[in-house]
Amino acid sequence: MPNFLLNRWHGYRSVWASLLMLGLVIVLSWFNWIIGLAALCCVILFAAVLLRSELAFRRELEEYIAGLSFRIRRVEEEAVSTLPFGLILYDNKYSIEWHNRYIAGLFGRKTLVGTPLEECFTQFQDQYKAAREARKDGAKEVRFELNHQDKTLECIVLPDERLIYIQDITEYADMRSRYDEERLAVGIVFLDNFDEASQGMDDQQRASLIARVATRITDWAKGYRIYVRRLSSERYLLLLNQKSLRELEQSRFVILDEIREMTADLKVPLTLSIGIGFGTKTISELGELAQSSLDMALGRGGDQAAVKAEQRLSFYGGKSNAIEKRTRVRARVIAHALRDLMLDSDQVLIMGHKIPDTDVIGASIGMLKAADMYEVEAYIVLDEVNPSIEKMMDRISRDERLSIRFVTPEDALSMMTERTLMVVVDTHKASMTIEPKLVERSRRVVVVDHHRRGEEFINDAVLVYLEPYASSTCELVTELLQYIHDKVQFTTLEATSLLAGITVDTKHFALHTGSRTFEAAGFLRRNGADTVMVQQMLKEDLAEYIAKAEIIKKARVIHDHVALAVTSPGKQVPQLLIAQVADSLLNMNDIYASFVISERMDGLIGISARSFGKMNVQVVMERLGGGGHLTNAAVQLEGGIDEAEARLLEVLHQMNEEEGLFE
Repeated sequence: MPNFLLNRWHGYRSVWASLLMLGLVIVLSWFNWIIGLAALCCVILFAAVLLRSELAFRRELEEYIAGLSFRIRRVEEEAVSTLPFGLILYDNKYSIEWHNRYIAGLFGRKTLVGTPLEECFTQFQDQYKAAREARKDGAKEVRFELNHQDKTLECIVLPDERLIYIQDITEYADMRSRYDEERLAVGIVFLDNFDEASQGMDDQQRASLIARVATRITDWAKGYRIYVRRLSSERYLLLLNQKSLRELEQSRFVILDEIREMTADLKVPLTLSIGIGFGTKTISELGELAQSSLDMALGRGGDQAAVKAEQRLSFYGGKSNAIEKRTRVRARVIAHALRDLMLDSDQVLIMGHKIPDTDVIGASIGMLKAADMYEVEAYIVLDEVNPSIEKMMDRISRDERLSIRFVTPEDALSMMTERTLMVVVDTHKASMTIEPKLVERSRRVVVVDHHRRGEEFINDAVLVYLEPYASSTCELVTELLQYIHDKVQFTTLEATSLLAGITVDTKHFALHTGSRTFEAAGFLRRNGADTVMVQQMLKEDLAEYIAKAEIIKKARVIHDHVALAVTSPGKQVPQLLIAQVADSLLNMNDIYASFVISERMDGLIGISARSFGKMNVQVVMERLGGGGHLTNAAVQLEGGIDEAEARLLEVLHQMNEEEGLFE
């Protein structure tokens, strides 16, 4: 124990002793004043000694505290200066006011006082602002990483104290990067149309084709350090790490083009679909993601790669038109399954996408006919009649039997029971249906659609008939009707409505047509479809024609072969008119793709995109949040006309820089 503490202890004892002696003096003085006086002198002497001891204690205490403070300051200064990380104090102008030795050694300079942070660390302000905006509410510190020379630095900024901690995490960053690069990804390669491409070949030619394709896929895999294992003549398994996957994404999966070009001499060129999953913790989940990605690629028409993580889905390729490869076997199986579902239901509700078009109404009437064949009560959900179906609905309203089968979304919700069958046509996205609540509440949902599959999908549907090779949903429904009942009989209006849907979606049989399209149209024509009535349904008014001409006048050509028309801000145009203008622009010489931007009647900004197949407008619209087909796509955006145009031009520029718009 230090001496001054001992003195302090003795001091306390002396005080008590002095008090006792003083009391004794008082008692002695009471009996004998001479003895009391002697005792008082002793007490005074003792008090003097006590005072001296107290003064000595205070002097020792001050010397001890001063010495200890000096040692602490020296230790603090030495510790701060030799910390294995940097400390920086900055002023309100983001210039360095003080730093420790670590910072000086980091830059090889004696002092950086007065130097702006932006000069020391490039992009400091941008990184700091971005991190500050992204930080969680209530967080007192801002964390972000900076690159300095060959080092990776972690910065922890305390804005209130204007203090920065800087730590070298290069080794950790390298380990993190190496871990990310070495994480496993699983892929599946599938030959889309091997049976169609090898049709008519003998065994030797077929084996030769398999060998050629297998050799090319193997060489491609070796070039990217991928383990490939052939599972069958049409399917391959891929094992790769994320570094190889990033290289594949940068190459835009060139193997898709190579296989297609290698087999271009065949009657039907061979195409691939690739599904890759990554980012999960278990192998089984990776396999499920890979299969889900492959299903997505096939659902979008094939000849493309889909890369899927838990929170990300990317598509590559998809440059060629989908090759028709539906079989009547699949149509018959789907028809029989649909028949069984209808027979097991108390009623059927049929619904299409928002702002329904001719294809939705025609397909809905076809599904209504299927339910009628088995005497199952069925209704079509429709909210408002838009201009694109106005003439068709006028004819339907004159038909007493058909007109009463249309109900509002509110009525449909009140009618729904546990045994109600919900049939969704011409879309596979619940959010795009007329009333999404109907899909949510229904326990049994059937999807019939011809659009390329998007990221959003009605996954809990009991039956899905998604065929992107079909021209329209009306074509699919027409095929189903041929198998759903042996003796289906149409009225003229029913058959004509289905034919009108096919006619509109094929642009009068000019686009998206396969042999099955004409077979479906022939079946409808034989069963009473009136082509004159179709033309009457699709007639346009003179005012609409003039309005189209006004928009076309504002069109300009960008990227040499892309037509872009933008209407004036504040001028609202029906969605149908926007699509018609895009179709008209596509008919101009040297135009491979067209885009029309206008404000719709609901206040949203609509973009309609069309192409002849040299450019995948679906990918363009998907980057903006929309979707569609390779040659027919659209998107609805919030905001203004100028903002939508800027976003579209930016996407087109990016795509042209990445791989070219028409390659």
